Amino acid sequence: MQWTTTFDIPQAQPKIDHHARIYAVGSCFSTMIGEKLADRKFDVINNPFGTLFNPLSISKVLEDSILELEIDESQMLSREGLYLHYGMHSDVSAYSKDSLKRLIHKKQLQTKIQLEKASHLLITFGTAWVYELVEANQLVANCHKQPGYLFKKRLLSLEEVHKTYIGLIQLLKESNPQIQVILTVSPVRHIKDGVVADQLSKSLLRLVCHNLTESFDFVQYFPSYEIMMDELRDYRFYKADKIHPSQEAEDYIWERFKQAWIAPVAYPMIQEIEQIKTELAHRPFNPESPSHQKFLETLSKKIEKLSQLFDFSKEMDQLRKHVDFRK
Repeated sequence: MQWTTTFDIPQAQPKIDHHARIYAVGSCFSTMIGEKLADRKFDVINNPFGTLFNPLSISKVLEDSILELEIDESQMLSREGLYLHYGMHSDVSAYSKDSLKRLIHKKQLQTKIQLEKASHLLITFGTAWVYELVEANQLVANCHKQPGYLFKKRLLSLEEVHKTYIGLIQLLKESNPQIQVILTVSPVRHIKDGVVADQLSKSLLRLVCHNLTESFDFVQYFPSYEIMMDELRDYRFYKADKIHPSQEAEDYIWERFKQAWIAPVAYPMIQEIEQIKTELAHRPFNPESPSHQKFLETLSKKIEKLSQLFDFSKEMDQLRKHVDFRK
């Protein structure tokens, strides 16, 4: 008996292998895929400006970075001893305005360098509902827990999002003719806007993605939202908050992404790296036993071999905590 509805996802081209350079930006789904790719030693810059939900804020951080525009200091604010920026997530913070400017500039430079050489850009739209500063009439990416009366909420229009991304995608292509853009709509439920309002938002974002894929042959769509809504249509695939996909759901969507976007030539290396990760997570009954020490020494040799190809410094640090090097 079949307990779920499945559907075919077209095979994407050109696929991602370990020679690819990837930039992931946007909602939580981009962060998740970026982490999966990074864990498997792909070259990826993953959401350096923190989680961004609405498409216009995503576009702005990319455009500002590519064009090397000045940082808008008018959108900086101080909260609980930290300086933040309304155009970015609270993950981007510092203890002074100058330090924040330097941090943002570093992330912009990192973004520009990666995008100019990137083979793939993954953009995930989270919501079309946005907040604007009333006094400045400026859209914000994050309200940073400021009083609600400072903002007004509205739904982006299809026209303004489409127009913004026509300009952004043309700019991306001018700076990097080889870039491939992967669009997706976040499978995370933004039910704080209300179930009906969230569906309205998702519908608008999905239509934007469709229009952009029709307009540019190097822009493709990955159906993460549809996978969650149809193939994983059950609350057991959500975390306790009933909003975010569970670990099992994330792993399933990653496998679907891998089947569509990752080159089969990369599969053996992915499997080898995943095996190393599994072995590093192993917790023995007796860590001091000779058999476990032998196991760790064998694992060390595997990591050292792959270190010739990829950065395994974190894994080596983790291993050193367990290996008895005393001879």
